[in-house]
Amino acid sequence: MSIITGIITGIATEMETQLSPQQLMVLTQWLSPAFPIGAFSYSHGLEQALAEAPDLDVEGWLADCLRFGAGRTDAILIRAGFAGLGDDADALGRALAPSRERALESAEQGTAFCKIVRQAFDIDLPDSIYPVALGEAAEQHGLPLEPVVTLYLHAFASNLTAAAQRLSPLGQTRAQQIVWRLGDLCEQVTQNTRGAELEDIGGAVWAADVASMRHETLGTRIFRT
Repeated sequence: MSIITGIITGIATEMETQLSPQQLMVLTQWLSPAFPIGAFSYSHGLEQALAEAPDLDVEGWLADCLRFGAGRTDAILIRAGFAGLGDDADALGRALAPSRERALESAEQGTAFCKIVRQAFDIDLPDSIYPVALGEAAEQHGLPLEPVVTLYLHAFASNLTAAAQRLSPLGQTRAQQIVWRLGDLCEQVTQNTRGAELEDIGGAVWAADVASMRHETLGTRIFRT
């Protein structure tokens, strides 16, 4: 690579990852717990896992979900939605949902996200599963892709850590330590999925998938999944 090519590549990369203050506010708003998509209602099977194993390593569980499960899959789906492959990505994401509840989780959050974004931000956004919808909305709003992926993953980890706080004696300090440490992994997953296509989707978090299936028959439940 020549020096000039390297400089051009560096400038292009910076443009892909740099958020303006206004863009940062929009993305923060979309991924905030206060954004009305009901993310607080879903535990991604974590409620079942903690019911069966109260001493579960929550940080390790979430790290596996990010690295090998829904985190990586959703990152690729966001990229596909951003690239204009929303219909194919939506169909594949729905087909690959490992359980009825996980399909519900992604579809209902996506529908809620699309409804609010259409009304509040005047973006023409068809209903689709949540990560695909976020990618499409980000592209239409002119947001750079890479921070969208990273901050989505961070919000995913934060929401599930908050769920663990409600389900176990996980204190506030410990919870924030978990979210802080998972931040590096969110960035790694973002980098590792650059250039990934829909054909690259695949997961290997069987315990989380089975937990989401078993949650359908859990007697006393706080969360919808």
